[in-house]
Amino acid sequence: MPTDVSVHEPQTPATPALPFAAPCRRLTSRAPLRWLAKGWADFRRAPRVSLTYGLLIVLLSWLVTGIGLKYGSYWAALILLSGFVFVAPVLAIGLYSISRQLQRGVTPLFSRSVVDLRKTLGNAMVFAIGLLVVFLIWARAGSMVHVFFPVKANPDLSQLLPFLAIGSAVGSIFAGLTFLFSAFSLPMICDRDTDAVTAIVTSVNAVLRNKRAMAVWALLIVGLTALGFATALLGLALVIPLLGYATWHGYQESVDASAWPMNAVD
Repeated sequence: MPTDVSVHEPQTPATPALPFAAPCRRLTSRAPLRWLAKGWADFRRAPRVSLTYGLLIVLLSWLVTGIGLKYGSYWAALILLSGFVFVAPVLAIGLYSISRQLQRGVTPLFSRSVVDLRKTLGNAMVFAIGLLVVFLIWARAGSMVHVFFPVKANPDLSQLLPFLAIGSAVGSIFAGLTFLFSAFSLPMICDRDTDAVTAIVTSVNAVLRNKRAMAVWALLIVGLTALGFATALLGLALVIPLLGYATWHGYQESVDASAWPMNAVD
């Protein structure tokens, strides 16, 4: 009698499902100082491209300030300039790329940073839109503070202090959310083939699991950025590249993203 012969075709092994978020490592409170030291080493290894990037940030900041002063007021310029904290993470993608090039032993070039930015543009734009929404809400909140605490064109200290105190308190809430979402998400997007949601969840997880270290890092960011502002924004040419490189090393030390494919370095 004929027998049925079943042919079993070889099956392709299933691709393991990626986790919802990358695992994070535990950090000591001194870790951010180590990130700054590594960031400074990157700056010294690529001074020309670092200063070029930094000067572009300075010019952009001057442009925003000029627009606020010309078409608004001193307070409008202050709100627009303070909103720098919401767009700085996206602008730093090119700096993450430079540190990544140095880490891979590739000569850092501004053109390679542009290429990396184009590769990650889709996920970066999703993130940027989210930051834009946060910034618009924050700007509206800043306007409401101005309504409830009106000041004259040339305010004295007694008028200025309540406005700055309430405005800083409100702004710190939005800045804290931005820090939570962006601490390590964009470096991960630059480094790995992942989506914006996974990167954001990873960033939130890493920050919440390392509160002391990240509080120190946030204070260092605020302090260094304040120094940059205190020099008529010129200091940002040094501060922004330094913080960008340090953030990259913070991501490398904090997040284990080895499960995701690595983006190629051209």
